[in-house]
Amino acid sequence: MRLLHTSDWHLSKRIAGRDRTEEYRAVLDELIDVAETHQVDAVIHSGDLFDRAIPPLEALELGIGSLLRLADGGRRPVVVVAGNHDSPQLFDTLAPLVAPFGVHLVGALKAPEDGGVRRFDLPAGPLAVSCLPFVPQGKVVDAMVDPGEAYTTYADRLRALAAAHQRVVVADHTDAVTVFAAHFMVSGVAIARGKGPRGEKELSIGEAYAATSAAVPTGYSYVALGHIHAPQPVPGSGASAEYAGSLLQLDFGEAGEEKRVVVVEVAAPGRPAVATSVPLVAGRPLRQVGGTWEELRDRDDLEDAWLEVVVQTTGPPSTELIDEVRARYPMAVKIRADYRTEEASGGHRVSGRPLAELYEEWHRTTHGEPDAELLELFAEIEQAVAG
Repeated sequence: MRLLHTSDWHLSKRIAGRDRTEEYRAVLDELIDVAETHQVDAVIHSGDLFDRAIPPLEALELGIGSLLRLADGGRRPVVVVAGNHDSPQLFDTLAPLVAPFGVHLVGALKAPEDGGVRRFDLPAGPLAVSCLPFVPQGKVVDAMVDPGEAYTTYADRLRALAAAHQRVVVADHTDAVTVFAAHFMVSGVAIARGKGPRGEKELSIGEAYAATSAAVPTGYSYVALGHIHAPQPVPGSGASAEYAGSLLQLDFGEAGEEKRVVVVEVAAPGRPAVATSVPLVAGRPLRQVGGTWEELRDRDDLEDAWLEVVVQTTGPPSTELIDEVRARYPMAVKIRADYRTEEASGGHRVSGRPLAELYEEWHRTTHGEPDAELLELFAEIEQAVAG
């Protein structure tokens, strides 16, 4: 049996206010070509179909339309679990409308015997998919776990949920190829930091939302995880398990990351899968460049990318310089100057530093340690103003 694993489309996400719909159309066409070329039997999407809980109509049409194209009139099932950016209520409202066409949306958390495990009898054999959508930290899961056990941490709850699924799959689906599809972060994942914001929500990739590798069940042929945008194997897993990653580079913290989908082959039920990366090349890359304007303006290798341009200057940038950068590089969506001005109090450098960094430092000095949700809100406001 051959499967396609994709994740984290984040349809409707912009870059500094710029629309990327045509890039999404191109990369989704590429993904559908991969499904056809590799003749996959089913498609697993591990969450964050949309970037907002209530997506714009254009994104809704593109997302559902692309899933229907992947399903090919019901010839291959497409299973999608809701991610932290998705609305479980929207998924469950749309689910009965698209299920007859082969698209199976799983929004709210469901017990394995009540729709949490989906079984399909395919020409290549039976397939059973355990579906675990994103679980908010405060979600009550007592109905799905042993009431005699205590689950005090988020990681404990995820482990208990995965174990509940595994018990049902092992008992009832021994004749099927089995897949565990979920949306959560496992401790130890590689997330590039320090280069700029990423497409993941900072609030939901901190340690409070991290599961241990014990939450990754080992009794499945394949584990399809979403939530982390950098493509990589799931750390510490004893199963064939992958983060497929996002379709596009979504913010400058993802600049340079190669994007992909995963083609998964399973020889027989009970056998581990072999996962193969298939690169995706559609869409504009994101690049961060810096130097003096004299060094930057004559470069001929930057026209194809969204740019964050850091210009080294001797003082605050003039309006004329900013206009010149925009005229030379229309795809420059973030422009800032790097200059050093030593403030009178202790030589503290302010100029040229990101606003979010300055705000965090100011809050720490005047009010104490800021929480992650406040910093995320500030970053969203800054990006909206910059756009």
